[in-house]
Amino acid sequence: MSKKAEHLRKPEWLKIKLNTNESYTGLKKMMREKNLHTVCEEARCPNIHECWAVRKTATFMILGDICTRACRFCAVKTGLPNELDLQEPERVAESVEMMGLKHVVITAVARDDLKDGGSAVYAETVRAVRRRNPFCTIEVLPSDMLGSLDNLKTLMDARPNIMNHNIETVRRLSPKVRARATYERTLEFLSRAKELHPDIPTKSSLMIGLGETKEEIIETMDDLRAANVDIMTIGQYLQPTKKHLKVQRYYHPDEFAELKEIALSKGFNHCEAGPLVRSSYHADEQVNEAQVRAEAKKVTNQ
Repeated sequence: MSKKAEHLRKPEWLKIKLNTNESYTGLKKMMREKNLHTVCEEARCPNIHECWAVRKTATFMILGDICTRACRFCAVKTGLPNELDLQEPERVAESVEMMGLKHVVITAVARDDLKDGGSAVYAETVRAVRRRNPFCTIEVLPSDMLGSLDNLKTLMDARPNIMNHNIETVRRLSPKVRARATYERTLEFLSRAKELHPDIPTKSSLMIGLGETKEEIIETMDDLRAANVDIMTIGQYLQPTKKHLKVQRYYHPDEFAELKEIALSKGFNHCEAGPLVRSSYHADEQVNEAQVRAEAKKVTNQ
């Protein structure tokens, strides 16, 4: 078999329409001027043109652009991080204000080199964004911060509107796909976040196409619901470079639609599922629909 034959061909539904308008170029220029990073660029997200050019949304990546972990699915740089930038929270807050965002996602590289996992700067970023943008909802997407309850509490006490922490893959594949993070620790992290602040919705994302079975996907849904996770996103894994894990299968949009229905039937307040769906894809819509469904459940249960 030739090397070319070993790679699955991308199906039609994964073709992306590029939209490089003034919103896109202006946002990119502002990020460079403010010395800020986005996971949209660093992780080579397929939706960057839609989000930047059409929706004017972005996922800020704080604590630098160098991760202490080397997960086999992720394109973010790995190495020894720089010193913390204590001015970063205010720059993020100012940028959110300049963009006029109604919903912002703040993620971060894993900082296993820091005792607090970067949670203090993370929490201050949430507070800074809220001070300058009181009507903007804030979603955080942290690493597991090595499972420290103290670090998690520091971030949760800043009261983000959504706590998002990704399961990434099914239990069997987790050791192969992720570095240092574990399947069980992710479930515990999400469960403890809900215990600390029951009113703050929790969210998690699953990539498929790495060799998992449908039964394993459903098992992951059940595990997330057992951890009281409110929102789930399911997307197609895409190999960012030749050094990363290969795609084992491309799922059809109809299969994603079926998985979405299964997830909703299991009690998630919202599920976004599709080939190009990523953790922060249409995050502004997710928070609104999840709140509507949660209120509907309360009425039903009365």
